[in-house]
Amino acid sequence: MKIEKIDSFATEDVCFVRVTSEDGQTGWGQTAPYHADITALVLHRQIAPHSLGMDVDDIDAIIDLIPEREHKFPGSYIFRAIGGLETALLDLQGKIQGKPVCELLGGTPGRLRAYASSMKRDITPADEADRLKRLADEKGFDAFKFRIGAEVGRGRDEWPGRTEEIVSTVGKSMGDGVALLVDANSCYAPEQAIEIGKMLEDNGICHFEEPCPYWEYEQTKLVTEALELDVTGGEQDCELPGWRRMIEMRAVDIVQPDVCYLGGMTRTMRVAGMAEAAGLKCTPHSANLSMVTLFTMHLLRVIPNAGNYLEYSIEEADYYPWQYGLFTHDPFKVVNGEVEVTDAPGWGVEISEQWLEKSDRIESKRD
Repeated sequence: MKIEKIDSFATEDVCFVRVTSEDGQTGWGQTAPYHADITALVLHRQIAPHSLGMDVDDIDAIIDLIPEREHKFPGSYIFRAIGGLETALLDLQGKIQGKPVCELLGGTPGRLRAYASSMKRDITPADEADRLKRLADEKGFDAFKFRIGAEVGRGRDEWPGRTEEIVSTVGKSMGDGVALLVDANSCYAPEQAIEIGKMLEDNGICHFEEPCPYWEYEQTKLVTEALELDVTGGEQDCELPGWRRMIEMRAVDIVQPDVCYLGGMTRTMRVAGMAEAAGLKCTPHSANLSMVTLFTMHLLRVIPNAGNYLEYSIEEADYYPWQYGLFTHDPFKVVNGEVEVTDAPGWGVEISEQWLEKSDRIESKRD
C-alpha cells in the first residue's frame, strides 16, 4: 500500500503531519516544535517528493533514502521533517493493525515514572522550590529537574549566585528519597563544569545535563570522567555518526536523544541500541507537552535500556501557550507521579479540529 498524500498543519510553533494511504487510511505525526512552519516547507519541498508513492510500511527504507537524496542539505530541518513523516506512518500502521505504536515496536502499554521538568531560569530559587514541593504533594512526583547557569552562557549565571542558591534551596526543600536533576544547557567550560559538578554532588544531585557546549564532546567527556554523578546529553544531536562517536568515546553516562529533533522513533531506537551496546541508559529529551512527550512515552515502553523516568514539562500557558488545545483529550495525565501509555491504536490521540482550523495547511499528493 502506497503513500498517496502528505498534509501539514502548521503554526510557527507546531506542525502536525497527516499521511494518507492509497486506500484512504490516515495517520498523524508531528515535526519538532519551534519554527515549525519552516519545517513544514522543508517537508513538502524536500521530503514529500521522495516518499510519495513508497510503501507505507517501508519506514526504514524511507528514512534512509531521504538523507541520501538530500545529501547537500544535512542537519536539523531535514530530520525534523523526516520525523513528522515517520511518526505519522507509525500512527497509520498502528491503526491498520489495531495496536499502539509501542506494541508495533516490540513493547507493551503501561505506566511510566515521570520527572517534573522546569524550563525556567527567571524564577527565584525560593519560588522554584515552592512549586516543585507543591507538585510533589499534588501529583506525586518524586523526581525533579531545574535549570542552572545561563543557556549557552559562556560560564555566566542567570544572575550572580543563583546556581548555588537554587541547588541548596531545592535540595533542602525536597528532602530525602527524591531524585534531583539539573540542566546547564551548554553553559560551562570543563573546569568550571567540574567545579559546579562537585557542588552538585555535595547537594545530592544525581543528573548533570549538558554541562558544556553540546557539540564539544571532548569537553563533556572531561566532566564525565571527573564526576561521580551522571553526566548526560544529546538532545540537540541529529546525525547518527555524531551519536556513534559520542557513545564510543563515552562522552556521557546517559544519552538523551529527542525523538523529534533526531528524525523519528526508528532513528531514536537506533541511538538507544548503540547506547545499550555500550552499557548506557537512555533518558530522552521531551521538554513540552506536544506529541514529542507522547512519542517518548511509547519509546520508553520499548527500549530495554530505558532510563529511570520520562521528562514531563511542568510549564503552563504563561511559558508554553502553544502546547495547549492541541488534542481532543489530555494524554499526559499524571497520577502518583506516573503517566500511562494506553492500548489505543497508534499514538492514541486525536488532533483538535479547532486547532487544525487555525493552522496553515499545505498538501503534497502523488501524481
